[in-house]
Amino acid sequence: MNYLKKIKTEGISLRFVYKGLLVLAVIVSAFLLYATYHSSATYKKLSHATDDYIELQKAAYELMDASDYLTENVQRFTVAGNMKFLNAYFTEAFETQRREEAIEIMARNENSTEALAMLQKAMDESISLMDREYYAMKLVIEAKGYEDYPEILRSVELSPADKALSSTEKMDLAQTMVLDDVYYDQKDLIRHDMRESLEQLENKTHSAQIKTDAELESELQLVRILIILQTVGIMVMIWLTSKLGINPVLRAVENIREDSPIPVVGAIEFRYLARTYNKMYEVYKNSIAHLNYKASHDELTQAYNRSGYELIVSTIDLQSTYLLLFDADNFKKINDTYGHDTGDRVLKRIIEVLRRNFRSDDYICRIGGDEIVVLMVHMEQEQRKLLEFKVVQINEELAEAGNGIPPISVSVGVVHGKNAENADELLKKADQMLYETKKRGKKGVTFYEG
Repeated sequence: MNYLKKIKTEGISLRFVYKGLLVLAVIVSAFLLYATYHSSATYKKLSHATDDYIELQKAAYELMDASDYLTENVQRFTVAGNMKFLNAYFTEAFETQRREEAIEIMARNENSTEALAMLQKAMDESISLMDREYYAMKLVIEAKGYEDYPEILRSVELSPADKALSSTEKMDLAQTMVLDDVYYDQKDLIRHDMRESLEQLENKTHSAQIKTDAELESELQLVRILIILQTVGIMVMIWLTSKLGINPVLRAVENIREDSPIPVVGAIEFRYLARTYNKMYEVYKNSIAHLNYKASHDELTQAYNRSGYELIVSTIDLQSTYLLLFDADNFKKINDTYGHDTGDRVLKRIIEVLRRNFRSDDYICRIGGDEIVVLMVHMEQEQRKLLEFKVVQINEELAEAGNGIPPISVSVGVVHGKNAENADELLKKADQMLYETKKRGKKGVTFYEG
């Protein structure tokens, strides 16, 4: 009970919360990685089984395609008597050899024993059918009187009765031998054995898929549980971060914009920052409230004077501030040419132009002569393009003469507070950058590159 009261009073440390959630995230991630690794391995087993089936199925179909290709060419040869069909037949049979390659592919797979046996049977029947096809082709060769034909057909001897047939009768007999029911019955046997082979493959693959599917499902279930745990952890982290850090920061930003103290809520670390800021805010407000307007402002331009500048830099956060040091180009020449009254009007015009081009939150200070400082508060680095644009716009406005005020330009040196240890160093570096601008021909801006 006392512990809960202490948490309510002092808050929870973001460091402690993040360490705890980080440890939890590492543990869950490790288990998730382990589970996904095993799921991946199981999936690969399933994938390999499917790939094997596809490869072996393709091999079985290749054998049938090759057998049909041989049939097609022998039939076309017996009908047309064109030697290109004979040559295509023997190219497939003895060079391409898709049937033999299909048997070799299936023989390499140790899980296809039964399927291989049926495919080999289909192969044997296909080879047996070739004897009938050879005889038919020899009949055509005899009928056409071809003399140049494959050597293997020279060993085929026609029966005396067939040899005595006329050319037309030999062609008719050859066509009958590769087109009759006997021929197609043997082709059906080849197809039957191939279907048996495919059925064996399908059964083997289906069994492997069922087994690996069950393994994969159980592993994916574990992954789902771990993902849910990780998601819950992330949601808890987001909620705690919002409650302890983000929401207090957003409220603090609104309070700063409204120029009021920050509520001391949220994590221990933020409460410490809020209390520190509130102390600084109180000092700042008290200082500003007691600062005499005349003592802090320049009588000519109504900008802050050197005293006002010193007070401001002692109260603002220099680490989020840009300091821009302006100097009127050829100001002495203007005084010498037009007189000091015109010089004073030029200074007032410069201040007016600066007020139009900077925010109301920014501080414009005339710290001496024609040296003017602009403090841009609550500005992070990487605002170079914005500031370059502002300087160009300011110089364009100042270039317009009127009301007895000659055209004028300003040179600028810019430094961000993160590049200096204190206000004096910040101003010194800005002066160095202003000098670089003057050296390069005036009317421009130089940034300090930390």
